[in-house]
Amino acid sequence: MSGGMRRLLIAAAAALALAGCSKGTDKPDIDTSVYGAGDDWDNPGGDWAESHFSRLTDINAQNVGTLGLAWEYDLGTQRVQEATPVVIDGVMYTSGNLGRVYALNAATGAQLWTFEPDVDMQANRAACCDQGNRGVAVHDGKVFVGALDGWLYALDAKTGAVAWKVDTITDRTRGYTITGAPEVAGDLVIIGNAGAEYDTRGYVTAYHAGDGKQAWRFFTIPHDPAKGPQESPELEAALKTWSKDTRWDIGGGGTAWDAITYDPVFDQVIVGTGNGGPYPISTRSPGGGDNLYLNSLVALDRKSGEMKWYFQETPQDSWDLTATQPMILADMDIGGKQRPVILHAPKNGFYFVVDRESGKPLLAEQMVRTSWADGWDLSTGKPHLTPEYSDYTNGPKIVFPASSGARNWHPAAYDPTRNLYFASFVDMGNLMFIPPGQQNPPRKEKALNADAALIFTSDLQPALATLPPPLQQAVKALPQWQQVKEMPFSSQLRAVDARTGKVKWTVEHDGWQDRAGVLATASGLVFHGDLAGRLRVFDADTGKLLKTVETGSSILAAPMTYRVDGVQYVAVQTGWGGGGWGFVPGYAAAYAKGNANRLLVFKLGGGAVPVPDDLPPLEPAPAPPAQFPDATPQMIATGSALFTENCSLCHSNQPRAPLPDLRRMSEGTHAAFDRIVLEGLFLPNGMPRWDDILSPDQAKAIHAFLIAEQEKLHEREVALKRQGKPLDSRSLTILSNF
Repeated sequence: MSGGMRRLLIAAAAALALAGCSKGTDKPDIDTSVYGAGDDWDNPGGDWAESHFSRLTDINAQNVGTLGLAWEYDLGTQRVQEATPVVIDGVMYTSGNLGRVYALNAATGAQLWTFEPDVDMQANRAACCDQGNRGVAVHDGKVFVGALDGWLYALDAKTGAVAWKVDTITDRTRGYTITGAPEVAGDLVIIGNAGAEYDTRGYVTAYHAGDGKQAWRFFTIPHDPAKGPQESPELEAALKTWSKDTRWDIGGGGTAWDAITYDPVFDQVIVGTGNGGPYPISTRSPGGGDNLYLNSLVALDRKSGEMKWYFQETPQDSWDLTATQPMILADMDIGGKQRPVILHAPKNGFYFVVDRESGKPLLAEQMVRTSWADGWDLSTGKPHLTPEYSDYTNGPKIVFPASSGARNWHPAAYDPTRNLYFASFVDMGNLMFIPPGQQNPPRKEKALNADAALIFTSDLQPALATLPPPLQQAVKALPQWQQVKEMPFSSQLRAVDARTGKVKWTVEHDGWQDRAGVLATASGLVFHGDLAGRLRVFDADTGKLLKTVETGSSILAAPMTYRVDGVQYVAVQTGWGGGGWGFVPGYAAAYAKGNANRLLVFKLGGGAVPVPDDLPPLEPAPAPPAQFPDATPQMIATGSALFTENCSLCHSNQPRAPLPDLRRMSEGTHAAFDRIVLEGLFLPNGMPRWDDILSPDQAKAIHAFLIAEQEKLHEREVALKRQGKPLDSRSLTILSNF
């Protein structure tokens, strides 16, 4: 095909993609000279820069000791809470799991209205990381929220009535979900999706805020060239960075599941893209290639959706090191000149300062151990890759950081008056290898296609004995094994010099799962929650602990602050969950006291927080029914493998996990097992049906495995209780799809 003909076909494809779409209107008038939120908290990030910084100073180091509860609101669920509320004109709007929305009087907590989307609970099959939702957008009398099953809703801000809704998913045969907050950009609302490790091709879509009509759509990676020209010249260029043998049937990944930020200075939408799918590039794109635009920051023209620039933070990804983590916009003195920049610390272990106009990296500072790269060449914008320590194609490797990331979705905060970036950082790796028989597997529809085994270094030493002896020896021979023995992980809240990336102070976390979001204020305070249920306040300059509020509820979300009628409030949502959600840390309030989701709001002179009672001690697992007469060791082994592949991501079979421990099934649940698994008996509760993947014989094999496991657990726990010993022994946390 001639170059001219190909360009003509590309143009035709782009025109077809935009058929029926109207572009965005004129650039909105936003005063970017004012930095930080004031009385209102306009979006989940607080202000136009999404800085999680407040200009309010009523609460300060001198009086924060009197901080107490102003009011609380029961969110009515017991799953993950990741949203940061929005407050506009005295009304608080926030989201809960699945895409529920709550509108409350911000001064009193009185409920104004609630909204619960009609979610297709089969979407839980494609939700790697629980039913999280990271917030709402509010604009021109409407509240926008994405539901887990991929629908975008516009709600009347006064009543909660649905103004319009639109299905954002292009292919319902694939495992797409929505967990991120929509982003308002002028008269447009932008939304992405999740599911890169399933079987998806990432994209973001812009809709007109007024009526929900599509304005434009940008795909983050190419499609199979055998199906015709790409949607844009940028994707044609990206295609050259993928192998001719790419597994296009699996999708490729690159979903934009969180960070989407509107930059009003350059009238551009900056999108953080996700990992490749499957994980190993040797499977996804045999022969290698950078695989654009995976793991990248991509700037799109707000009106047209056309790409302006990109910066790929993790080329040749095999490790789930996404660029979807929240970004902060800022203006910073660099080399004696004010530069418009992005502050970004993605999963990959580096902290970046990126020029917002050109996309060029100005700083790349290593923050944790990184075995996939040992540095960065700013002149080329490329890392120094170290495949000798990270390519697990032909054998296991211990890769730093872990796929859960040095940073993840938990928001950072930036204080421009101190030039400090506050964020949780986790220094941890994972063992990665391709299991036997998984070198080039077929696509699994709406199912995990990660095709790599992962064990966190936090658990690697005790887990090693469970691996085959040859694999054990191979792991012990790796140069990173000594690092694992010396420091399996560390987790800290850090204050980082935003210009240099150097750490000014740190506060140690209780465990690596502690990585909650952050709020900074102009009065020199840093607010930060933890899984033990403490909301803590630190001095921004020194890291000195100034105040601890015991809430009795695990905190992952970022706090925020606002002012109504002259009173400054601080709010935070509570609830454990997200990636690895089936493995509740023993030190978490959710483990000791349950996971009731609450919205807690504080003010000076407030009262004590009602702390939930401890859960009662575990009782021995009930005796299971008799094993199937035809059950054999082979059937039980088959059931074990099927359970691990299809069920274990949600059912961790841990005590006090968010979803039932299936080793503790009641007689009635055993009797209804096939109806639950194959017919969707519990679909309204969120348990999807599996008859499209599992045959009756396979469901029976899983059931036989669970009966065998329950019998062992019952016998062990009865003996432990007889001896007066606790029953809450937990297995290893090995899942890492964060």
